Amino acid sequence: MIASLNQSYSKARQAFLRAATKAEARVESYPHPLLGLEGEALFVDVAEVGAPDATSLVIVVSGTHGVEGYLGSAFQRHHLEHLHLETLGEPRENVAFVFVHALNPYGFSWVRRVNEDNVDLNRNFIDWSQPPPQNDDYGQLRDTLVPGSWSDADQARTRIDLISKLTEFGFDRSQQIISGGQYDHPTGLFYGGTEPTWSHRWLRDFIQHRLATIERAAILDIHTGLGPWSHAELISSAQPDSATLERQRSWWDHVTSIHEQSSVSAEIAGEWLGAVEAFAPNTELTGVAIEYGTVDTVLILDSLRADAVLHASGMHTSPDAAAVRAQVRAAFIDDDPAWLQACWAQYAPVFNAATHQLGDT
Repeated sequence: MIASLNQSYSKARQAFLRAATKAEARVESYPHPLLGLEGEALFVDVAEVGAPDATSLVIVVSGTHGVEGYLGSAFQRHHLEHLHLETLGEPRENVAFVFVHALNPYGFSWVRRVNEDNVDLNRNFIDWSQPPPQNDDYGQLRDTLVPGSWSDADQARTRIDLISKLTEFGFDRSQQIISGGQYDHPTGLFYGGTEPTWSHRWLRDFIQHRLATIERAAILDIHTGLGPWSHAELISSAQPDSATLERQRSWWDHVTSIHEQSSVSAEIAGEWLGAVEAFAPNTELTGVAIEYGTVDTVLILDSLRADAVLHASGMHTSPDAAAVRAQVRAAFIDDDPAWLQACWAQYAPVFNAATHQLGDT
């Protein structure tokens, strides 16, 4: 059983590296150019176990959305510590395991969902040779979602305005407008940026290099926030009727799709799992996001709004910032051991299914 979640990026990273050392994993650490909340150096760490010349990989990624990395990191640490257990299984002759720890280390450390540029990584993987997707409706909500200050009066006023707008638009359209991705408001929510971010460039280079000789790979990207408490939803970004989606649904039960309106997620632009096939065109890739539910969407949205105002106003190092970080963490991470155990119990079967599918060919 997983004992607990770490309380900071630096502690989570240290625990991950200790577990990797214990597992005799091959570890590479890639420095991020900025520092973390505690003034610590930031890294994407990659630990690999299994045969170096394996032709298939199972890749587990944590921290795409910063603060959500607390759970993914705990999974990776616990997995490395218990590779010998039958419930997980050891690497096979032709299948190695790769754990990518903290794809967005800045957001992880600063307890943000976004990165150092206020960019949501899962809105950043668009085709930057083309104009970004348009989301004109977001402008109608911009000042309501992220007001100039976060006083009690501003919160009350904008909450009333927001409820009115959401009622007018309806839930589905509102979710799409707010979370589908926007590229015109740099301090806003679900901002996709103006170019590939540091984490985008790192992931592209890593996938191109590491998968150059890999025939098949499974990718599990760990997320939190949406859906019922502790429930794991497997979300595909593959196109409908594609061989990838068909393969995903043959490997795992109840795979939803962002393109079929069957998911708790909106249809989003720039999601990285949908882009990696272009980075490794000679590898058969089968990847899903695993989304674990926490609290209701109102609390999640309030936390994101508070965080956006805090950073847009330059107050992220003020004494009041700790309360906002705690609010964000509570929206995306539950320290209740029952939540943690329920989440873990659903991870192991997904991982094992991928290992069996790759190892049985």
